[in-house]
Amino acid sequence: MVETPDPTRSKVGRLIEAYEMPHVGQELEDRWLGNGYESQSLRSLAEWFNKRVLAAKLEEAGENPIDGEVANLYRLLTSDDATAGMRVDAEATLEQSGIEPENLRSEFVSHQAVYTYLTEFRDVSKGRSSTDRVESVRTTVQRLQSRLVAVVENNLAQLRDAGRLVLGEFNVLLDVQVLCEDCGASYPVTELLERGGCDCQSTSEGEDD
Repeated sequence: MVETPDPTRSKVGRLIEAYEMPHVGQELEDRWLGNGYESQSLRSLAEWFNKRVLAAKLEEAGENPIDGEVANLYRLLTSDDATAGMRVDAEATLEQSGIEPENLRSEFVSHQAVYTYLTEFRDVSKGRSSTDRVESVRTTVQRLQSRLVAVVENNLAQLRDAGRLVLGEFNVLLDVQVLCEDCGASYPVTELLERGGCDCQSTSEGEDD
């Protein structure tokens, strides 16, 4: 009989043990497989787990946070939508409780870490489901976008430094849009993957009624 590796050899497993969350491992598994929950993507599970870590960290510091407060604080610490000022305020809130923001961020896990924990340390197999396939496509698209942005930034900087281009401090913005010719809806590709389709799905649902 092949024994499942010690979960504490994984980052997720170590955090579960460190913050005394014995039931979280099983819940991660159930949420991924859809046992008693709507099946969640690995990215969604990583965010859910990180919020549990944040809540545990606050409780360890003597705080008694509610779910809404934890979710909002996590968003301010990690979301690109949060302004620098909002992030500084969130970090100040943590510091007042004796929590070092950077140390906390280092404990947050990626969706890959969740996948490794579930498959290698809990021996869970989901097969190549449609949810996993969407995650794979999303990851591929984001990796390609990041690579293209880096290439453009590097080449523009070289032209500027060589005196071939007049340009101040700059950022390269890349937004890949997908336009459905049938319903006319347009979405950023990552948003389209996240919502599971365009407006055609609403039309199809209406036709079934």
